[in-house]
Amino acid sequence: MRAWTDVAVLAKTRSLAGGFVVKSTTGLPFLLRVGMEVAFVPPVTDLPRRARVSGITGATDTTARVLFEGIEDMSQAKALVGCHCLVRSELLDLESPAIGALSWIGLRVVDERFGDLGEVSDVLENPGQMLLEVVSSDRKSPLLIPLVDEFIVSADPFDARIVVSVPEGLLNL
Repeated sequence: MRAWTDVAVLAKTRSLAGGFVVKSTTGLPFLLRVGMEVAFVPPVTDLPRRARVSGITGATDTTARVLFEGIEDMSQAKALVGCHCLVRSELLDLESPAIGALSWIGLRVVDERFGDLGEVSDVLENPGQMLLEVVSSDRKSPLLIPLVDEFIVSADPFDARIVVSVPEGLLNL
């Protein structure tokens, strides 16, 4: 089990007090809670690399306005926009079906244009984004699909399939 899980991205600044609009990582519900420690990735020079969530307002299933201890002004917040929030995996209920991408291993991946692409063998956490590792007997090496809203059309763990729409060039890498 990984020690840290990428759960959200700092999408944009929200207030002069250093607040953010935070969006959950693709396939995950909004998981941040007041008091949770997060690590900002990639780290930004001269700014905190970790902080605690000090306030959450306007939460929906995938977004919220969030304040962090130690991020106190707009210039600090602007420098962190685009960073991902990693949370200690032990603080998350990884067995919950709501965790989305973390439970996608073993699901079939079907592209809207290209058909069956294979089965998810792993969900890889990279600092920039998560990747679905898809294996198929038709390919020698796994296909890596960025786990981004633009590529994921739907995911249904009960139907055991993920529908994607990937650019043709991605299949040739």
